[in-house]
Amino acid sequence: MTENGWRRGAAAVATLTFDVDAETPILAHGGRFADHPMVMSHQSYGPDVGVPRILDLLADLGVPATFFVPGWVAESRPGLAQSIVDRGHEVAHHSYSHRAPTTLTPAEERADFERGLAVFAAQGIDIVGYRAAMWGASRETIGLLAEYGLAYDSSLMGDDKPYLVDPAVVELPVHWSLDDWEQYAYLPEPFIGSNIEAPSKVEEMWRAELDGMRRFHCLFNVCMHPFLSGRPGRLLALERVIAYAQQCGDVSFARCRDVAAWAKGDPSIEHRPSPVYEIDPAVYPD
Repeated sequence: MTENGWRRGAAAVATLTFDVDAETPILAHGGRFADHPMVMSHQSYGPDVGVPRILDLLADLGVPATFFVPGWVAESRPGLAQSIVDRGHEVAHHSYSHRAPTTLTPAEERADFERGLAVFAAQGIDIVGYRAAMWGASRETIGLLAEYGLAYDSSLMGDDKPYLVDPAVVELPVHWSLDDWEQYAYLPEPFIGSNIEAPSKVEEMWRAELDGMRRFHCLFNVCMHPFLSGRPGRLLALERVIAYAQQCGDVSFARCRDVAAWAKGDPSIEHRPSPVYEIDPAVYPD
């Protein structure tokens, strides 16, 4: 790998990403939950407490990050997105309502996508990337990104290195093993998960993944949620993972928009569009 490749000479590149979902995943289960103070406060902890704490930690460690923000969250907290950008980080598009595109019609997905973009445009936030709610990209999603000139998506799992899903759109792949939701998410109602794992377990797992990615020259694309990883003990575990990566000496940290730009200029990046399957309904009925 040359200094001009997507890794810029590092063994692995780490993208720390935070999905600032706040109340939207709960409201996507039903607007009635707006009248459940415990549930809503559990979610509002993310942007109101977790995000400022995370921003301070990132400043202490000197590492950049990308924050995927639903338009509804940015709209309901007008200064939030700008406060992230002002600290040197990236704000990226995470739908308007946090409803997965695979649960919407093409017209509904477009309307939700465009409404989110309009919020950021009104706030003067430059958007170049997108992550589908619940990673539920549809057949239409990548086309929307290309149509609106976005540089990258971060919703798919076809590799552990960047690849092209469209000549104009870079994929920065994700995986459940690097998502804190699978480790920490719990609510009695609505059901969002049933696990409350020890931060030490998550730290061990993520360090092991990082070591493997250093060996195989991958993208360590960690997905975290401020209402989960912004809690004190969990944030200390994240701090230790970041410190470990820094001590390795061969891991670089970057915003998603920067990795996408490096990948776009790397001729070795593979073009791997999502396959179209011919399904026999007699074998695989709906």
